[in-house]
Amino acid sequence: MPSRLKPVLVLSALCLAACGGGGGSATTTPPPPTGLGVPDATRLLEQASFGPTPAEVTRVAALGFDGYLKEQLAIAATGYQGFVFTPHTPPASCSYDPTMPTSAASLCARDQYSLFQVQRGFFQNALAAPDQLRQRVAFALSQILVVSGTEIYEAYAMAAYQNMLLDDAFGNYRQLLEDVTLSPVMGRYLDMANNDKPNAARGTSPNENYAREVMQLFSIGVYKLNSDGSPKLDAGNQPIPTYDQDVIEGFASVFTGWTYPPRPGAISAWTNPINYEGAMVSFPAHHDTAGKLLLDGLVLPSGQTPEQDLKAALDAIFNHPNVGPFVAARLIQHLVTSNPSPAYVARVAAVFADNGAGVRGDLAAVVRAILADTEARGDAPSSAAAGHLREPALYITSVLRGLGGRSDGVFLRNQAGAMGQPLFTPPTVFNFYPPGYQLPGKQTRAPEFFIADAATALARANFVYALVYGGGALPDPTVTASTGTSADLTPLATVASADALVDGLSARLMHGSLSGAAHAAIVTAVNAVPAGDGLDRARMAAYLLASSPQFQLER
Repeated sequence: MPSRLKPVLVLSALCLAACGGGGGSATTTPPPPTGLGVPDATRLLEQASFGPTPAEVTRVAALGFDGYLKEQLAIAATGYQGFVFTPHTPPASCSYDPTMPTSAASLCARDQYSLFQVQRGFFQNALAAPDQLRQRVAFALSQILVVSGTEIYEAYAMAAYQNMLLDDAFGNYRQLLEDVTLSPVMGRYLDMANNDKPNAARGTSPNENYAREVMQLFSIGVYKLNSDGSPKLDAGNQPIPTYDQDVIEGFASVFTGWTYPPRPGAISAWTNPINYEGAMVSFPAHHDTAGKLLLDGLVLPSGQTPEQDLKAALDAIFNHPNVGPFVAARLIQHLVTSNPSPAYVARVAAVFADNGAGVRGDLAAVVRAILADTEARGDAPSSAAAGHLREPALYITSVLRGLGGRSDGVFLRNQAGAMGQPLFTPPTVFNFYPPGYQLPGKQTRAPEFFIADAATALARANFVYALVYGGGALPDPTVTASTGTSADLTPLATVASADALVDGLSARLMHGSLSGAAHAAIVTAVNAVPAGDGLDRARMAAYLLASSPQFQLER
């Protein structure tokens, strides 16, 4: 950083930190009109895409809410392409040596046995794919229906799982549950693959991992819920569990007798070799055919096939009254706000229960309800507690899209890791952060703050500095068609007035919500840069705004 900038940056950063959240009234807004104002169109893109761009804001404002949603729901998925099967154990010739001449052999370990290429693909899609809403919802689903690169390290496997989420993002939640359950990726991660029936002689019983998590984390949660997501209470004012150990054991027995799909041309046998292409296949001889206790006293009869038990069990989960408020609350948190009101959750849960045509679990209708709600729409947030911290991936893409950036994803995947979110590699099935995490000493839910600390805060600021002052990153010679990462500040460099420059950045990056005090602090810093150096003035404004606490809190 040039020495002449340091005092101004320090003074401005301190001022920004003290200025608090962005502006805006705490009024409740009406349902979205046919057209959208520019601030609300920008807010919609903050919630429904990986960040607004000036051109997209103009287009969406003209399309209106309904026009934009209709368009996005109709666009086919931009998937992860070019990934092929690789055996679970790398061949001896597979290595990663960047010092060697670039070849398939020298890059094998990186490209096929790590998530490097999948993570790059994520950022490329997030920055440029036309199906922004589908990409955003699939990303949210990947943090609810979690698998992780800590266990699933083959690139083609993670690509297949993410493609499944993209395909199902606007489908029915019942189908999504079935696809996740029979995914060999999930089967490997939560031990449903090769889960055998009880064997008294060996003293073994079915594995309970998937049985626990499909209920606790993927569908109903541990306590019975009211339609607004609040816990139901017993006579002693205590929450009521949704299931007990007997029910877990019942579901564990349901999920027996499934193994990996056979490779093309191979003879299928119990405990097929690890293969993540396709859906798992059943072997009735290894399925527990005894009766099984499931939710709310439901007992499956004995003698059923693996398919019959699976269908009945997933139907029982899907039709449980908890699923609507559970899924509604999780998706609202990822798309709009960490602290939705109970009424907001209830309104979306009602759409989950019935999309208006008698269909339960219609995710397209649920997503529309989330984004159309009065707590999401309007030029300003509906309450002081609205919004959420931009998690690293969204922070990175919002900055790039707002500043006309482009990237091949190499630099960005590294930056996300430095900020505490190595993509698709959460440390546990509970994701990078728990949905109920609260700010210390507060009753405010703030999930993304769970991975926020001094190191990740500095990583955010360093990322913006590297982008606007350091030019981003050069192309990687080991990556085909690498472009590197860069932002385009040229349009901003022509704005002579510091006030207009900061206003323009506030409008394009955060729907004009920068507070007056923060605006004044950035203007002072910009005016300390010589008037004839338009690019450096643009860099100063972009750096200070994009690294400010107010931008990092999407409201």
